[in-house]
Amino acid sequence: MSNFFTGVDIVDVDRIKISSDKYKNRFLDKIFSKNEQSYCNSKYNSHIHYAGKFAAKEAVMKSIYSSGENKNISFISITILNDENGIPEVFINGFKKKNIKISISHTNNQAVAFAIFINE
Repeated sequence: MSNFFTGVDIVDVDRIKISSDKYKNRFLDKIFSKNEQSYCNSKYNSHIHYAGKFAAKEAVMKSIYSSGENKNISFISITILNDENGIPEVFINGFKKKNIKISISHTNNQAVAFAIFINE
């Protein structure tokens, strides 16, 4: 029997923009992989996409922690990449996590993400 654990997060795009503008690469390198940065920087408004990936990382952490696992997971250990169809996928420490599903949505002002951790 599988158990399902959820996590959700919402992020103000301006919060990410302010941190990025103030701390530059120190902020980005602490939170986002080079692949995530390349993806976000290829977009017209990169801060919207950074906010979406940030929210997704938070939602993933919350879903895992809600399962009772007390592993210390850092932002940089979680990578959110899109497959060839644009579907976001979760990687932790470089390994694809097929048991974690996420959905990301955003406006010009906010990004939200929902994660489901399937513990089999």
